[in-house]
Amino acid sequence: MGAIRSAEGGPLRRTARSAGRVLRAPFRCAARGVRRATHAHGAGESGLGKLIELHAVNSAGDVLITIALASTVFFSVPTDQARGRVALYLAVTMAPFVFLAPVIGPLLDRVPHGRRAAMASAMLARALLALMMSGAVASGGLELYPAALGVLVASKAYGVVRSAVVPRLLPPRIALVKANSRVTLGGLLATGLAAPLGGALHQLGPQWPLYGACVVFAFGTYLSLSLPHKVDSAKGEARARLAAPESRRRGRWWGRAGAPGLRTVGASVLHGLQANGALRMLSGFLTFFLAFLLRVHPLGGLSPAFSLGFVAVAAGAGNALGTAMAALLRSRGPEKTIALVLSVTLGTTIVAAVLFGAFMVVVVAAVAGISQALGKQSLDSLIQRDVPEEVRTSAFARSETLLQMCWVVGGAIGILLPLNGVVGMSVAAAFLALGAATAVRGLLAAARRGSPHPRVA
Repeated sequence: MGAIRSAEGGPLRRTARSAGRVLRAPFRCAARGVRRATHAHGAGESGLGKLIELHAVNSAGDVLITIALASTVFFSVPTDQARGRVALYLAVTMAPFVFLAPVIGPLLDRVPHGRRAAMASAMLARALLALMMSGAVASGGLELYPAALGVLVASKAYGVVRSAVVPRLLPPRIALVKANSRVTLGGLLATGLAAPLGGALHQLGPQWPLYGACVVFAFGTYLSLSLPHKVDSAKGEARARLAAPESRRRGRWWGRAGAPGLRTVGASVLHGLQANGALRMLSGFLTFFLAFLLRVHPLGGLSPAFSLGFVAVAAGAGNALGTAMAALLRSRGPEKTIALVLSVTLGTTIVAAVLFGAFMVVVVAAVAGISQALGKQSLDSLIQRDVPEEVRTSAFARSETLLQMCWVVGGAIGILLPLNGVVGMSVAAAFLALGAATAVRGLLAAARRGSPHPRVA
């Protein structure tokens, strides 16, 4: 009998193993393809490939939490109640974040030797907070909001550290702006893949996307600690202070004597930061304003959920296109690029205010995505070009913190406005015009006279 079972079991086991290999083959091929893409052009040897994979995991976890919160705070109740819930969400999470954000960069700047631990802590904190929120997400209890604040702060802390780490992992054959484009594009692709997974998990129950996020962030904790040791090396680096050039600071007090600062930055970086702040405000504004507007006034012939999804796809596609364009443009004329995208975005928003309709909503979302990606990558290029290497890492941390604060301000404006498309686009055009008035002229002037400082990239 044993011989018979062995004879019968042998072919069955071989068939099962063959079937397993066939089923695993697509996943192995996909994994090898992803690894080849993330590790190309020396990124594997330098460690940049691992950072790209880590950022993809981070983006996937963030979108799972976003789906869970949106289903609880936004979609589960009528529009009037949803607006009150989102206002409460902003008050409990975004308002404290406005005060916490300025602390994140300087705090992380004081621990330049613990970047891997900082990213791992941000991942682990979100894993635990996602598990805590899973109990409250179905009921929408008040305990959900402090946990959401913790997730937001941890997410932004990770973003600041990640921006500071990229220069330490830069391969010799890749420019910094292209490296940042790769990292951003990896996050966008992961977001697109994780969104339908989050929707499927939500069908099992409102807490299931949070369970998934907990697993994803736990894996991200491991990936953070597996980054190369040079991530924690701060040899030759110094803390940075965003300041005007020496000639523009005469007669003014900018800190104690001898304090480290960006003494050789010039006007380009500061004007680029102003322009990107306006674009980041637009991103936060559209996120909240269109979410409510399209729920009350969906795009023609579509349900509110499909309207929001359509606009989100347009914005995501625009962001991906802008990131790809930034990688192709490299660092050619970053001042002109920032001035151009801000001007085009302003013009598009003005047209949307005058000819408001479903088509213009989609166009504004797509243009905003392209402009934010191109503007941010061009700002990275300016920092690479004009900021000395010993303070460049700190400059990335400080600039990212300021941009996150601009997003919060834009989101607050979006939630407070009445749900009128013309009014909303007019307000958006107003703060974009303010950004253009303060930045575009200075950017073009800096581009005409060239960088007054040695190129350090």
